[in-house]
Amino acid sequence: MNISDAIELAKNSLFSESPAVDAEYLLSKLLNKNFTWLKTWPDYQLSNQQEAEYRAMVERRKSGEPIAYITGEKAFWTLLLETNPSTLIPRPETELLVEQALSFLSQYQTAKVLDLGTGTGAIALAIASERPTDKVYACDYNQQAVELALRNAEKNQIKNATIFQSDWLNNVDESSFELIVSNPPYVAEGDPHLERGDLRFEPDGALVASGDGLDDIRRIVSNAVGYLCHGGKLMLEHGFEQGDQVRKILIDASYRDVITVQDLAGLDRVTLGSLS
Repeated sequence: MNISDAIELAKNSLFSESPAVDAEYLLSKLLNKNFTWLKTWPDYQLSNQQEAEYRAMVERRKSGEPIAYITGEKAFWTLLLETNPSTLIPRPETELLVEQALSFLSQYQTAKVLDLGTGTGAIALAIASERPTDKVYACDYNQQAVELALRNAEKNQIKNATIFQSDWLNNVDESSFELIVSNPPYVAEGDPHLERGDLRFEPDGALVASGDGLDDIRRIVSNAVGYLCHGGKLMLEHGFEQGDQVRKILIDASYRDVITVQDLAGLDRVTLGSLS
């Protein structure tokens, strides 16, 4: 089997939106080559072992397993992050939260930032990579996620991130943060989306919040007041239909300048509020 044959196998086997692209990701990981190399050498012959490994990867993808779990990595911002089924897969729309964070932080020469529910470390490490003089703290309830985020910090040579275990703010010893960010669970229990696509393979604990899906956001909004400095800001990612509710939660908790920012698709994605 050569590269061209391998891509054709994926086209004929997979029902994803872009089977050829899926094949290129799998081959790139398997052969440790970039996409340009794959296109330049379509006649390159896979060894018997490589072919067997590739076919196994295609079968996993055929079952619906996300590419990021099969390859064990995902690009986010300017970083390449290790991924595994203990955490959510970093998504492109979450880069909006990073953009908003960096825009707000631009007024400070140096700042203290806290990322709640860090998962792979994507948000915290992206901010830390852009602002190396900031003190960035990141926590997660899941110890496996903490260990994963620590590995990602090391692999991306990020020195200004402190990563630790905490159930939201329970183990956070620092205070007076200029910025607190979070992409918390916000899917309601029993939501039919949980049975579709990548969500079938991702951990419920990182997706589902009790009640209407906003209980974790309510907890963060309430408790963050004691950890923000005067003029500090809280930024939360949420579902595209939750903007109105999240704004009300922040306003009811006496946050000011509460706004929701839309993503590139024009959907409500990130809500911000300041502590006066």
